[in-house]
This record gives sequence, C-alpha cells and structure tokens, in this order.
Amino acid sequence: MLEADPSNTMVMFGLAKEYEKLGQHADVIRVLESYLSQSEDEGNAYGTLANAYALSGNREKAAEIYRHGIDVSMAHGHPSMANEYRMTLDLDFSDE
Repeated sequence: MLEADPSNTMVMFGLAKEYEKLGQHADVIRVLESYLSQSEDEGNAYGTLANAYALSGNREKAAEIYRHGIDVSMAHGHPSMANEYRMTLDLDFSDE
C-alpha cells in the first residue's frame, strides 16, 4: 500500500507499528522519521519512535524524542500521554 501511495501517513504509522511488533527498530525509526516529517502527529508516534531509539542504544536521542513528544501531546490535549512520557524520562532516563 505504501508503494502505491508513499505519502500515505496512516499507512506509514501502521507499518511502523508492525515493525515495532517484529523488533525491527531501525525500520521503526526510518518510517517514523519520515512520517513525522510529513504529518502532524498528536504524540503517539513520539513514544514509539523514542522507544525504538532506546532499544537501538541511542538513549540520548530517545530522551530528546520523549521531551518533544511531551510538548506535542500537551499541545493536542493529551496530558495523560505527556505524563506517561514524563514518567518514562524520570524512571528510565534520569541519568541523561
């Protein structure tokens, strides 16, 4: 489906979630970076992307993405998502 419509952001997000299920972190990163450059996400993609960076060993980039995800989540009226990202930063990235 993405080959037929490379700018279909819904398909991109779905593909990234499938890669996430398979543990293909580099593919999650690749697809979500493209997705975020083309779409205004409400916050969910940032958590998935940050987790993929963390699992790939790039904790600094993961923390950066979580912080941005907090801002985006709040801007779109998703305070519980923002709080989840804050808790993740506090618990898992306190040394960053």
